[in-house]
Amino acid sequence: MNPQRIVVVGAGHVGLYTALRLSRKLNSRRAEVIVIDPQPHMTYQPFLPEAAAGNISPRHSVVPLRRELKRCRIVAGEVTKVEHARKTVTVQPIEGPVTEIEYDHIVVAPGSVSRTLPIPGLREHGIGLKTIGEAIYLRNHILDRLDVAAVTPDPEIRKASLTFLFVGGGFAGAEALGEMEDVVRDSLKYYPELNQDEVRFILVEAANKILPEVGPQMGAYAARQLRKRNIDIRLETIMKSCVDGEVHLSDGEVFRAETIVWTAGVKPSPMLEQTDLPLGPRGHVNCLPTLQVVDEDGKVLDGAWSAGDCAQVPDLTNPGGWCSPSAQHAVRQAAVLADNIRKVVYGGTPKEYKHKYLGSVASLGLHKGVANVYGIKVKGWPAWMMHRLYHVGHIPSFNRKVRVVADWALASVLKRETVSLGQLHQPREEFTDVTPPLTDDKSVVSATR
Repeated sequence: MNPQRIVVVGAGHVGLYTALRLSRKLNSRRAEVIVIDPQPHMTYQPFLPEAAAGNISPRHSVVPLRRELKRCRIVAGEVTKVEHARKTVTVQPIEGPVTEIEYDHIVVAPGSVSRTLPIPGLREHGIGLKTIGEAIYLRNHILDRLDVAAVTPDPEIRKASLTFLFVGGGFAGAEALGEMEDVVRDSLKYYPELNQDEVRFILVEAANKILPEVGPQMGAYAARQLRKRNIDIRLETIMKSCVDGEVHLSDGEVFRAETIVWTAGVKPSPMLEQTDLPLGPRGHVNCLPTLQVVDEDGKVLDGAWSAGDCAQVPDLTNPGGWCSPSAQHAVRQAAVLADNIRKVVYGGTPKEYKHKYLGSVASLGLHKGVANVYGIKVKGWPAWMMHRLYHVGHIPSFNRKVRVVADWALASVLKRETVSLGQLHQPREEFTDVTPPLTDDKSVVSATR
């Protein structure tokens, strides 16, 4: 009997954990697991703020696919089409011709992307925080702005360089804001030309509270703590425009900012639009609690599975509700999804996913945090430690756990690195500048003598 082929589209939390569990629980004679993703790693997104702050090496907050998924076939490419009617996936490799891969089962888990809006100037000046590249860029950009402010004779440029705007007060926004405020505060020790009073951090949130995931009481506490650090929090406010760095807020204020960080939520990956799978009104894949994909009539699509940020999965602990797009659900859904595929391969019946949300923890910078777990509310240093312990326990592989803990240990005894490596973003510019253009054969000959 030929082994069944299981294709996993996307190597985020759902994709990586599903493929890893399948490769361990299914004999290679019964099934072949193929993982398709354009990136060679899985990004552990809860660590992006710490990677941006320099508390963790960026390489330690990602998990190499080929090291972790040794029993799987890794295809480095982008899925351009899924035709479930034919059970084929079309892949554009990093280089080379487009290929088609047939499958028996498909796990659609491309995750999510930043949920942006058609705001004038956002495309040109906004910085996201969904990838490790964005985290590295944000750190270098903010430190570079300090260098600009320290040397410019123009007071307007100086003011704009020291103004840092974060849009979105959820986990990503509040955690990134807290971490980067720490970075700037520590860095100013080495900038005698700059004063802490000149620095302005602004958090803009359309709702009437921040960090709704930790509950209203802890969210209010987090807002008070951030304000004590002179962070300007604007609730029930939106950014209307940021053309050329000139920010217009809905409350009427206008100011210039050279750093605009957009963390206002996520939406399902647009890759789903290139499939023939039925999508919900918000672009999610419709699923049963068993994580099987269903059509508009509730009919199960044989061999189609999904979970995580891109899927709409009923929350059985909250009738009428849906599982939130969080790592907590994604990791647990991946385990149930892998077990269900294994059961179907062996002729069994899949079981339903049911998990009561445990609560949330959030870091607000070094030694500062909030937590609401099992209804128990914790704040300050204990919450910050809970945040670290929880996430180091959930990042895949022992290798990464050790490296992250080592980073934290070194950071606790050594001063924070506050140097910008901005050349990373244009590494060939200097070489290009010193290389003469090709004009004629004589110039080439004379240059080589």
